[in-house]
Amino acid sequence: MKKTLREIADLVNGVLLGDGDIEITGVTNLEDAGTADISFAVPPHLEKAARSSAAAVIIPMTATEFSKPAIQVENPRAAFTELLKVYAPKVMIEPGVHPTAVLGKNVTLGENVAIMAYAVIDDHVKIGNHTILYPHTYIGKEAVLGSDCILYPNVTVRERCHIGSRSILHSGAVVGSDGFGFVTVGGRHQKVPQIGNVIIEDDVEIGANTTIDRATTGSTVVKQGTKIDNLVHLAHNVVVGENCFFVAQAGIAGSVKIGNNVTFAGQAGCAGHITIGDNSVFAAKAGVIGNVPAGSFYSGFPARPHKEWLRGEASSNKVPDLLKKVKDLEKRLAAMENKG
Repeated sequence: MKKTLREIADLVNGVLLGDGDIEITGVTNLEDAGTADISFAVPPHLEKAARSSAAAVIIPMTATEFSKPAIQVENPRAAFTELLKVYAPKVMIEPGVHPTAVLGKNVTLGENVAIMAYAVIDDHVKIGNHTILYPHTYIGKEAVLGSDCILYPNVTVRERCHIGSRSILHSGAVVGSDGFGFVTVGGRHQKVPQIGNVIIEDDVEIGANTTIDRATTGSTVVKQGTKIDNLVHLAHNVVVGENCFFVAQAGIAGSVKIGNNVTFAGQAGCAGHITIGDNSVFAAKAGVIGNVPAGSFYSGFPARPHKEWLRGEASSNKVPDLLKKVKDLEKRLAAMENKG
């Protein structure tokens, strides 16, 4: 694909700086950019961008001087994302049901649905318009999938679960696996039936090999706009608010209530039956063991306010020196006692 820099500026609603007739054939990062590519940069990387081989760079409005042809925008990352969508190679999927796919009784398919090889659709499933099921996906009885969804190979959506429109489930994701519920009687663990379901709202993305457990009763819920990375686990009866982020290997125990716009960084997790307020952030490996008010930034284990954790870490680094001083004082005191 070829577009002039002027056309790209119009696409991203930006201000053109320099030659608008330059032809751009690719979109990539600064390190890989060639003489026909466009990239983006924000401070403190503007000088690096100016020295790069890129034909042009998307820069913030605050960068008023730049030695290369450029496009000024309010949000360079967002503009770069829009260009990636334009230049990305299109994967064309023909609608229709592959001969090797298995469809149960009373399956309802919307318009232009694509069901690829060896997918299995159980009885009474409903699938919305333009949804794509890649090979070896499994959709359980009475499950509902919205429109414009993409389920990549080996995704499992268990019985009675709901997937909202425009949701993406990456390979190996499991929605509706049994919650980890057991009661111990006479020293033996007996399974508690998990009879609830999972409700995934619109515009949710679920990473590869992520698992979201069905509720014991009622529903495990992930609300609209939430994005979940690979290898994340949400346990039974968790309720996740809108537009949250869960980064790789985060784990949320059962019956946790999470507000809107909450971020769990890599390997962060929390104990069960707690409530987390809106707009909270948990740093990597944070371990949350109690309720957290809205707008918090927590770190460490047990998780506590980030500044408090930093002070604690700084103090702990001084412990070896303090021990040396204490030992020295003990020796001096012992010497004084011996003289006495």
